[in-house]
Amino acid sequence: MPMMTRRGLLAAPALLSATPAPAQTSAQSYPERPVRLVVPFPPGGNIDILSRLLAAQLTARLRQPVVVENRAGAGGTMGAEMVANSRPDGHTLMMGSNGSLVGNLLTQANLSYDPFRQLQPIGLCATVALALVVRADHPAQDVQALVAQSRARPGSVTCGSAGIGSSNHLALALFDAASGAGITHVPYRGSGPMLPDLLAGNVTCVMEQISVALPLARESKVRLLAITAEHRTPLAPDLPTLVEAGYAGAVMLSYNGLCAPAGTPEAVVALLSGLLPECLAEPALRERMEQGGVELARPPQTTPAWFAAFLRTDLARTREAVRLAGIKVE
Repeated sequence: MPMMTRRGLLAAPALLSATPAPAQTSAQSYPERPVRLVVPFPPGGNIDILSRLLAAQLTARLRQPVVVENRAGAGGTMGAEMVANSRPDGHTLMMGSNGSLVGNLLTQANLSYDPFRQLQPIGLCATVALALVVRADHPAQDVQALVAQSRARPGSVTCGSAGIGSSNHLALALFDAASGAGITHVPYRGSGPMLPDLLAGNVTCVMEQISVALPLARESKVRLLAITAEHRTPLAPDLPTLVEAGYAGAVMLSYNGLCAPAGTPEAVVALLSGLLPECLAEPALRERMEQGGVELARPPQTTPAWFAAFLRTDLARTREAVRLAGIKVE
């Protein structure tokens, strides 16, 4: 695909609300130089893999290198702050997450950036549902049985998460409030130590990303009882949602989406958003991510307006989960 000319940029449809005036150079042919795609987490995770695959697809279409730069630290804060304060000309982008785009605003005092004022949504790229997981030999065959067990013996059912304030923890808080199960939360320092404890029988269940839990289920080590998405996932179509099981409101997703500094020209945002569907539909990218339990976005999820509305909904949902979890901002 040829580079978009100045005429093409000016003719592109406006998708954004009023923003600060962009730098003059962004009104020229875009991109003028390599584009930096910031990943606010270390290399190796789903967000990093997705970003590198997407960068290759964007490079081929923009005819300028799109280079992934890992800026990890403080739960995504360091990278997000850098992007929020970058020149809004489309040459610095970020692959955001639920933490860097919503969660940090609610769980970190004196956050050094405002994601809703300083970042411009371009489009959702991927979601990963969380799963309620028990050992394969656990007697509960469904969520209702686990809830009944917990109600019968208050405090007897324990559930691990990847830490206080993690998406796992917040998902558990929403589920526990919806079900009235009275499950005891057991926070870990990440999924690494949590899963061995589940397999050893030291916790009854865990909330874990389906991308991690599915391979263990295929090896018959664990049983997945339900997921935290609004709808069933095509990656495991027989697995019900917690909402289907009768626990309305128990919805929590991990997600990634492309963002830019606020004030990035509307036409640049429209161009990048317009490229997302074909990039994410590329067979090698889709196969790699779906094998890992990641569900890729499709239109209209890849549009700025849809993604912005999604973030506002997630802000309200996450605020309620933080309240229910009793997390204090310090």
